[in-house]
Amino acid sequence: MSEIITVLIVDDHELVRRGVKDYLEIKGDIRVVGEASSGDQAVAFAEAFAPDVVLMDLVMPGMDGVEATRRVKLVSPRSQIIVLTSYHQDEYIFPALQAGAISYLLKDVKTKELVEAIRRAANGEATLHPRIAARVVKELQTGRSEDMNPFTELTGRELEVLKLIAKGNSNQVIAEKLVISQGTVKRHVSNILSKLHLADRTQAAVYAWQEGIVRRDS
Repeated sequence: MSEIITVLIVDDHELVRRGVKDYLEIKGDIRVVGEASSGDQAVAFAEAFAPDVVLMDLVMPGMDGVEATRRVKLVSPRSQIIVLTSYHQDEYIFPALQAGAISYLLKDVKTKELVEAIRRAANGEATLHPRIAARVVKELQTGRSEDMNPFTELTGRELEVLKLIAKGNSNQVIAEKLVISQGTVKRHVSNILSKLHLADRTQAAVYAWQEGIVRRDS
């Protein structure tokens, strides 16, 4: 590839940032334009540098990676986001992808595979860790009862929470947006899962998108 790919690294651990940067900078076609230790910094750097690719950690103090992903895509729509995390639980995968991440990798990824994922992302191509890909496919194939009507099963507040879950918001962000406590959000999430016979918030997010409760242009 002849053009230089600009990369922003987002991780709250300096050792991780430094290690990834040192490896990437030996590649002739990749240039690290910034290192962010928080979601807030990630958004600010993305707006300033408009990097081709952002390597995004998910669990950070303050703004988490899901919300940071959403905001980065707002300030720099051209930036492609690769989630690079240790977390493969359901509550992280689907919200991150719905928030705008093009790829989802675990931190046990080989360096060569990471570089290839960055190059693919710069070309608008997705890369999913095999474990993540299998989980996403399984969730998308999960059928829901055809006679279930979420608009009668759920209260108005529960529908609001479901929509925010589907858009990749964490409990903390939902609490802030609805001006309620995180404990109240957790109770709403529990009620949603119980009423719709869903196993977890990932299934809830998939359900909301499949049933048209939220739409891409909303």
